[in-house]
Amino acid sequence: MHKLSRWFLLFSILLAPAYAQRAIGPVEVTADTQAIAVRVSSTSPELNALAQQAFGAHGRYRLVASGFQHDIRFTPGGATAVRVDINRGDGSSVHSETVTGATAREALLRAADIAVERTNGLGLRGFFAARLAFIGERTGRKEVYTSDLFFGEVRQITRDNAHAFGPRWSPDGTRLLYTSYYKSGFPDIFQIDLNTYQRTTFVSFRGTNSGATFSPDGRQVAMVLSGEGNPEIYVSDAQGRNVSRRTRTDAVEASPSWSPDGGRLVFTSDAAGGPQLYIIPATGGTMQRVPTNISRYCTEPDWSRANPNKIAFTARIGSGFQIAVHDFSKGKSEQVSRAPFDGVEPAWLADGRHLVFTVRDRNSSRLFILDTETGRNVAISPASFGSVMQAGVLNR
Repeated sequence: MHKLSRWFLLFSILLAPAYAQRAIGPVEVTADTQAIAVRVSSTSPELNALAQQAFGAHGRYRLVASGFQHDIRFTPGGATAVRVDINRGDGSSVHSETVTGATAREALLRAADIAVERTNGLGLRGFFAARLAFIGERTGRKEVYTSDLFFGEVRQITRDNAHAFGPRWSPDGTRLLYTSYYKSGFPDIFQIDLNTYQRTTFVSFRGTNSGATFSPDGRQVAMVLSGEGNPEIYVSDAQGRNVSRRTRTDAVEASPSWSPDGGRLVFTSDAAGGPQLYIIPATGGTMQRVPTNISRYCTEPDWSRANPNKIAFTARIGSGFQIAVHDFSKGKSEQVSRAPFDGVEPAWLADGRHLVFTVRDRNSSRLFILDTETGRNVAISPASFGSVMQAGVLNR
């Protein structure tokens, strides 16, 4: 098969609808036996609902009305501030702080992250204040949207009237990179300045241009280009200039993701005859295969910045797809999602325990939060919004 054709085959498989037979919905797998019992409340009905939703999505916590280990209260402090008061079950104070944000909703999520950091007992970061960039199909086209983690303050970013995919944030949250068939009818990489909403072409070479993702320091961008005849990994500066090739194979490469220190890239290659994960120095060099040993089809890796030992990825399991995590400290990969629908496109949240992923059935797709420790997943995009997929996460 022609190399480019194989790449399009790989790409089409990843984006094709799944064939699960049940409607998308949360699946309870196991509970954290050490989960912390908390009472969470706010005097504002809107903020109370958001706080309940946030802690209800966190696998480390169990919401209770009595018998709690911590009592967490959120009090509005104006249009853009929230006070958080954390007490132990015996009434003694743990912490109090007033937190500000662009909106009261953002302030609440930041305050909730502080509560997580003060109470989880494992040193986990909070992840509630993360923001999403995702692809939505509510207009009939795949356009880029942004929202907070719990699908509040949704904003449509593109109106290209052309299929877009793969939105990724700059580390400072001011820019988005994405691929679109806008104007040319071929996949080019575009950049949007979120302060001005001005769109510029980031790279547009002959062939396919996709998979753009910023390095952790925001100074470089890894991407997949096929202008030299084969989809390979390339790296440019943050302006899309000084593009240089990193892989040189007869295989098809896709889906680059940076290591937390920016020194390496993990990506998908079919050099072994089917999609598998490989690591290469960010400056180029010898590819090394990640010993996943869980599936003959492993793709869409995302390297955890909270835990450099962990890479989440999509694996074909049986007749469908599920999320797996390779842990270098354990020397093995484990399936972490178990559901009768497909799980694809994992993206780590800030604590290195939870991630956002896409679940899809025959007719639709939604975003969920997955607790990789227990397999428990919670929907974050409402079914009423329509199909949503390919979330890029900005951890804050």
